[in-house]
Amino acid sequence: MADQVLVAEGLGARTRRGWVFRDVDLAVEAGEFVTLSGAAGSGRTSLLLALAGHFRTSAGSVRRSAPSALGFVAGVNEPEPGLTVAEHVEERLVLLGRASWSLRKRRRQALDRLVDVPLKPETLGRDLDPLGAHLLCLALARVGEPGIIFADDVDSGLPEVEQRTLVEALKDSGAAVVVTAREEVAA
Repeated sequence: MADQVLVAEGLGARTRRGWVFRDVDLAVEAGEFVTLSGAAGSGRTSLLLALAGHFRTSAGSVRRSAPSALGFVAGVNEPEPGLTVAEHVEERLVLLGRASWSLRKRRRQALDRLVDVPLKPETLGRDLDPLGAHLLCLALARVGEPGIIFADDVDSGLPEVEQRTLVEALKDSGAAVVVTAREEVAA
């Protein structure tokens, strides 16, 4: 129980059209990898966002005992088209108060954060492929050193080898990870 970083009890979201999801009970342990799977339109992204605190619910409760961060979620958290990979990281460092005032030092800090990320620092957000977008958003999430990272559609638009690369990167984050996918993702 002490290692649980996320607990949802009886969680549900209802709209005028009916339930998006309901009666969700979930406990996530520190370092655990959890996949929320289901067909397109099944409510998995809404549930993911609710667990992360970014979607209003109408029933139940969610408790997070660790800081959380969003990885890639299309339409919600994705790379800015006109920023480079390095500029994304630099901006996140500034927003979290973890960057030097010196422009040169700030740029060096951003590049240091990208050492283990297989992306070119000068690549624009608009030029990233689906794996690159996921990896950049993961790198940005990690800047805040969260205990939980949430990422959407980790199997959408990615060949199997890239899915494995993404899952390994998520598992290596050091955080508990909750992802959505159409099918169960091997953890």
